[in-house]
Amino acid sequence: MDPDISEAQISTLVDAFYTKVRHDPEIGPIFNAVVDDWPYHLAVLKDFWSSILLATGRYKGNPMMRHLQLGLDPQHFERWLSLFAETACETFPPEGAALVVEKSRRIAQNLQSVTASTRV
Repeated sequence: MDPDISEAQISTLVDAFYTKVRHDPEIGPIFNAVVDDWPYHLAVLKDFWSSILLATGRYKGNPMMRHLQLGLDPQHFERWLSLFAETACETFPPEGAALVVEKSRRIAQNLQSVTASTRV
């Protein structure tokens, strides 16, 4: 467990990031069209990031399948990553932010690879 990352910070990150996403003109409409219960979705995302960053094992879903259904293009991933990195830097000290951003980039690469392979 990284001492620079806490459950409270993860909660702040997820809340702040998805507030930005929901209002973003590029990716907001995509997410707002598929998420009909934002409080529930945010709780799931907090479990996901807790599992990724703190190895809590709280998340029990399949993020690949969920994201395949969105029809995201490379520019959508870039916008998501940009907003996520911005929010991580606002939420964590530099070392923690770097770790969180690196994890998000790896996840995005995996999602993009799967998304691209299903379009071929």
